[in-house]
Amino acid sequence: MATMDENYSPNKATSKKGTSKTVEQTYQKKTQLEHILLRPDTYIGSVEKVSQPMFVVNDGRIKQKNITFVPGLFKIFDEILVNASDNKQRDSTMDKLDVVIDGEANNISVKNNGKGIPVVMHKEHGCYVPELIFGHLLTGSNFEDSEKKTTGGRNGFGAKLANIFSTSFTIECVDTTNGLRYLQEFNDNMGTKGKPTVSKLKAADKADYTKISFSPDLTRFKMDSLDADTCALLSRRAYDIAGSMASAKGKKLKVSLNGEKLDIKSFKDYVALHDGIKMPDAFEKINDRWEVGVAVSDGSFQQVSFVNSINTYKGGQHATYIADQVASHLVGVVKKKNKGTEVKANQIKNHLCVFVNCLIENPAFDSQTKEALTTRPKAFGSTCVLPPKFLKSIEKSGVVDSILAFAKFKQNEQLKRKGGAKKIKLTGIAKLDDANHAGSAKSKDCTLIITEGDSAKSLAMSGLSVVGRDFYGVFPLKGKPLNVREAAHKQIMSNDEIKNIVDIMGLKFGMIYDEDTVKTLRYGHLMIMADQDHDGSHIKGLVINFIHHFWPSLLNLPGFLQQFITPIVKVTKGKRAKTFFTLPEYENWKEENNDAKGWHIKYYKGLGTSTSSEAKDYFSNLKTHEISFGKLSDDPAGGDAIDMAFAKNRVEDRKIWLNNLDAGTFLNYSNAQLNGVEFSDFVNKELILFSQADNARSIPHVFDGFKPSQRKVLFSCFKRKLKGEIKVAQLAGYVGEHSAYHHGEMSLTGTIIGMAQSFVGSNNINLLVPSGQFGTRRMGGKDSASPRYVFTKLEKITRTIFHPDDDELLNYLNDDGLSIEPEYYMPVIPLVLVNGSDGIGTGWSSNTPNFSAREVIANIRRMINNEPVERMIPSFAGFNGDIIPETGKREGSFVIKGKIERLDDKTLLISELPIRKWTQDYKVFLEGMLVFNAEEAIKEKKKEKVKTTKMKKLTKAQKEEMEEDEIEEYEERMKASLEVEPIAKAEQSADLKDFKENHTDNTVSFTLSADPTKIDSWEKAPGGLMAKFKLTGSLSTSNMNLFDEKGRIAKYNTPEVILKTFFNKRLSMYSDRKEKLLSGLRREHGILANKAKFVTAVCDGDLKISNRKRSELLAQLVKMGFETFEKDTKKKEDGDDEESDDEEETSDAELAKGFEYLMGMKLWTLTREKVTKLQKELAEKTAEVEELEATAPHQIWWNDLDAIEDALDERDVEIAQAAAEERAAAGKAKKVQAARNKKAAKNTKKKKKKDDWDSDSDDDEDDIVFAEDDFSDDDMVVTKKSKKTTKSKPKSNRPAAPSAAPITEEVVEGVSIFTEKTKKEIIKKEVSIEQEIPMESLSLADRMAAKMGKAKKAAAPAPKRAGRGAAKKNNYVESDDEEEAFDTIECDADLSQLDMSTFDIADLTPAKKGKGKGKKAATKKAPAKKAKKVESEDEFEEEVVVPRARGGGRAKKTVDYAAMADKEEESDFDDESEDDFDDESDFE
Repeated sequence: MATMDENYSPNKATSKKGTSKTVEQTYQKKTQLEHILLRPDTYIGSVEKVSQPMFVVNDGRIKQKNITFVPGLFKIFDEILVNASDNKQRDSTMDKLDVVIDGEANNISVKNNGKGIPVVMHKEHGCYVPELIFGHLLTGSNFEDSEKKTTGGRNGFGAKLANIFSTSFTIECVDTTNGLRYLQEFNDNMGTKGKPTVSKLKAADKADYTKISFSPDLTRFKMDSLDADTCALLSRRAYDIAGSMASAKGKKLKVSLNGEKLDIKSFKDYVALHDGIKMPDAFEKINDRWEVGVAVSDGSFQQVSFVNSINTYKGGQHATYIADQVASHLVGVVKKKNKGTEVKANQIKNHLCVFVNCLIENPAFDSQTKEALTTRPKAFGSTCVLPPKFLKSIEKSGVVDSILAFAKFKQNEQLKRKGGAKKIKLTGIAKLDDANHAGSAKSKDCTLIITEGDSAKSLAMSGLSVVGRDFYGVFPLKGKPLNVREAAHKQIMSNDEIKNIVDIMGLKFGMIYDEDTVKTLRYGHLMIMADQDHDGSHIKGLVINFIHHFWPSLLNLPGFLQQFITPIVKVTKGKRAKTFFTLPEYENWKEENNDAKGWHIKYYKGLGTSTSSEAKDYFSNLKTHEISFGKLSDDPAGGDAIDMAFAKNRVEDRKIWLNNLDAGTFLNYSNAQLNGVEFSDFVNKELILFSQADNARSIPHVFDGFKPSQRKVLFSCFKRKLKGEIKVAQLAGYVGEHSAYHHGEMSLTGTIIGMAQSFVGSNNINLLVPSGQFGTRRMGGKDSASPRYVFTKLEKITRTIFHPDDDELLNYLNDDGLSIEPEYYMPVIPLVLVNGSDGIGTGWSSNTPNFSAREVIANIRRMINNEPVERMIPSFAGFNGDIIPETGKREGSFVIKGKIERLDDKTLLISELPIRKWTQDYKVFLEGMLVFNAEEAIKEKKKEKVKTTKMKKLTKAQKEEMEEDEIEEYEERMKASLEVEPIAKAEQSADLKDFKENHTDNTVSFTLSADPTKIDSWEKAPGGLMAKFKLTGSLSTSNMNLFDEKGRIAKYNTPEVILKTFFNKRLSMYSDRKEKLLSGLRREHGILANKAKFVTAVCDGDLKISNRKRSELLAQLVKMGFETFEKDTKKKEDGDDEESDDEEETSDAELAKGFEYLMGMKLWTLTREKVTKLQKELAEKTAEVEELEATAPHQIWWNDLDAIEDALDERDVEIAQAAAEERAAAGKAKKVQAARNKKAAKNTKKKKKKDDWDSDSDDDEDDIVFAEDDFSDDDMVVTKKSKKTTKSKPKSNRPAAPSAAPITEEVVEGVSIFTEKTKKEIIKKEVSIEQEIPMESLSLADRMAAKMGKAKKAAAPAPKRAGRGAAKKNNYVESDDEEEAFDTIECDADLSQLDMSTFDIADLTPAKKGKGKGKKAATKKAPAKKAKKVESEDEFEEEVVVPRARGGGRAKKTVDYAAMADKEEESDFDDESEDDFDDESDFE
């Protein structure tokens, strides 16, 4: 309740004159008319003059200028004009609207044709309808809100306000329906109503029309007349109507102003009339209700908008609706072009000028003046989704550039605030060693040395002990600097390295430096001290790029930017020393100086290689090591070269730059020491080498499909002859040592693991054996174990693909004098097609899919036979889905499909995923389908529930003009524009009810459960189940960029082109191989012929070799025509070059070396038997030479292809066998589980008394027994008794996998399925195996047992229970084609109590002789208690032996196994060939 003032009297009030007012005078009631006149601003806006910028008509153009006008007057005119335009909405036949503005006479008239106002008496109100509309407040036809109207009138005031604020207001209308003409005049602000004149129509009155004429009451608007500004403003509204109604339905509306027709045919024409506003960069009529245009503004948001022909010059929801769509789209575009830095949507809108002409159902405005629309988009009654083509036009317009310029300006402002400052003491930068004079008056002479890491800083600090710390500061870089040219503003602002350099140097962003302003820096010079390798060149380039991007003026100051160079090679000979700063310089010197014989060579891998004394020597000779860059202004190509090397948008230029690289290109620092280095020379002669090396590390070679790291791994494996397993971590160390690998160990171990992986989507042929967990398709190989825990070796097939006979034909590289991997390998088949490849380098990326090795081989055979090759489709080993080639514009692309099938109404089975869609990731996707997703559900609602106006579907012609991404975006927007009914609770269910997984390492199996109706709907939807479950992927052969023979990157359009390129080179190499082999065979043939001749001569007495001088003997050999052959020594180990002393060589010595093969023969070979043997070998060698000479090179290739296919067949057999074993194990596991379940069910049904023991309740799993019929032949697994087996080479018809052998014991999940009885009987049974195992492949213990078995064929009786000290015999079995029994040992053991898993062959060895009488044989003791369960099938894979039991008596028969073993080992060594011990790895 309001509190009254104590002096307030309800009966008294004071007037202006000071007299008291009565209650009646104080509290008044006004009529509506009186209230409107008393408070006009509530209805028509201000009646005071205002000055503001407005669009007005000037000489037929629409211009924005500051004018003075009265908003209320403008509003009453607008109400009459909008009424006329509304009639066009009601009657589409209306085609004429005339506006007359007579400023001098203070008279305005608006006339329109079309369906007129009915001239009839309104029965309820007792007046004619025209009078009711224009002469009575709160009347009209727009009060029925249930009707959706797009007219301007709404509240029932409108035209009446014009009447009220006019001195004269005349209504004139014709109603042809009723045949009447109506005329009525109002005066004195609608205070005086004239009597209406109603007359019948004349013959001339043939059409309806309505005309309103009025004279504004200027006194109420404080005006004397309709001035020029007001007339210009009112005239513009006629132009507005012409533009906004140009596209209205029905007849074309013709608008005239003061008798002159306005030439405006469309809304776009209307927009074009505006001066000071750019024409829209994008303009489109979206539908019948929306026309939209967008242009760039002057930095603030601008709009020209109409709602139902009402000029909403303050905008509103409709303008915001369009601007938001444009801004939201441009956010991503600008972010991408702004290097990842996001610009907010509101900031983007400030750069937009939006033109909107729309029809809104039942619009609501901010006030009666209707300056801004307040209706929310949901109530518009229509949608306006901007199509992709429209948005693309905006992207290409100046709008984006304007936004980027603004963003750049803001960023520069931020950078200016972050710049450095000149100060003497700088703190907070931990690793900076500042110059003593930095920041002082002498700062111009100071030099900051930035080094590549801390070790390089240590080198610099050692050198500063020579030149002092007054003028030199040192700061180490952490890694490589940021490429600021392509970095986001946020990255630059947050990069510590950039910030530190700016602070240390005292640099200010935006500053243009010259000879004077450079004095404001803390350092006048910047020196780069990096390694003389490719990465060091890259660091130099990045620092140059940093300075050039922000302060290009600094590069015009002589001597500002410098580099400190150190030697990469140093050669010494006595007191002489020479340094080289590039390898090409050293190689040239080496060729000119007898291959550097007699010189000691030292390679410097980096700054860390140099010693402190060498550092002091460097700084003592600064003229040699300090190189200045030339002025950028004197190097016209320098700035462009820097930009080309680092700008992201110049990829194509970099490709041309790199492919034009000439072999042997390098920057000659000998000249640079005298004249400095031009920036263009640095980029084109040094930095280019880094880019080329970067590509070499990332892009594979067309011949072998390898990157250098993979090539180094294979080279090291070949060098080590890696037939035995080795840890991956150890192999990585070996590779680093023997192939000069200079990068991270993790990267190298990753390469090794990648070469051994064989899961679906990795290698079709893995070259290394994955012994351990090398990763699976579950996580795409990321689930591999640590390199310390997994082992590998060369796969058998590897040497069939990389044939040893090719090794000597390859071009091996050299690194620091170490012979390393070849430039590229030349496999028998193009491995780049078989295993595929991918990588990203400088300017290029590469992606080559996998293809079937057999298809590749088949095509090579076709090419050998001069037959056309067949098109190859990508193929991945183990993949069971479909790979379908696309046609038309997408030729060269392939659709990859997984597999899904419907098992029943509510069950789906996914048995395959697209390539490189890993199982774990897909599981996460399926888990998401277990949760209800409202957004997805809304998108899937049926179209009949759509309430809003739909976007038009694209026609075929429109689709042909649009890009695919534009079509997709349009369709997404079209779906998003649909308003649908809320989803019923019954429909709010997840897509999936549940899913189960039954995967293996190599297969996929998801069993899904879902509602049958949902599955039905998914099957009927476009794309079906495949689309719903995202089981499609894609591959392409459009990006197969590979290094070619000349070391340049070439693009190969199809795999067949790669194959043809490979074929020509490989075939020529087979010719080289043949010549090389023939050369070796002919040499061997010559040696055998000369040896036979030599032995024959000695035996015949024609040649005496004893008791003679060497020179005489050598001379006789020459005279007798014997040939000399140099010793065929193996290649020396890397780095073990021996220097030969030429002065000590004599002709006899050379001759002796040539005849070493004869004179080095053993005496016992000089026999007739040896002659016969040599002649036989000579004949064989002759035949071998003749056979090879008759073999064409392509036939050798054909034979190699046969060998690869044989190896592939063998792999297929092993894979099939492993799969069969896996299936058998799974089947038996199910049977075991079924047996358990059956037993458990049986036990639960039994009723037992409390504390009563029931034998049936014993859950000992050993009681689970299966009959022989429980397992089919398909379940059987091959069981081998020895670790080594000899597999016969597959025949040409490629036999299928061998049949399975009988299973001796099955173990599932650690549970033996044999009972105690079965365990006893196993000793009596024969253990058979279908493969014949040769004796030499058995271990020493196995051979001993086998020899024992041959001595006695009869089987011993089954063991029986015996007391302590009693004798027993055990039956030893060797299964071959017949039963063989061993001699046995008698012991006191109870066999049923023995744990067979705890014994080996050593337990059978009795006490050796000489160890003491009466001592028991050293055997492992059996457990004293109950025997343990057999844990795996491996327990029965070795021979079943029975050791002496604990506490047993002496055996009646003792066999000296030790003596037998010694004898056997002697025979083993006799049988071994020398070749078996050539390689050190054999002993490891």
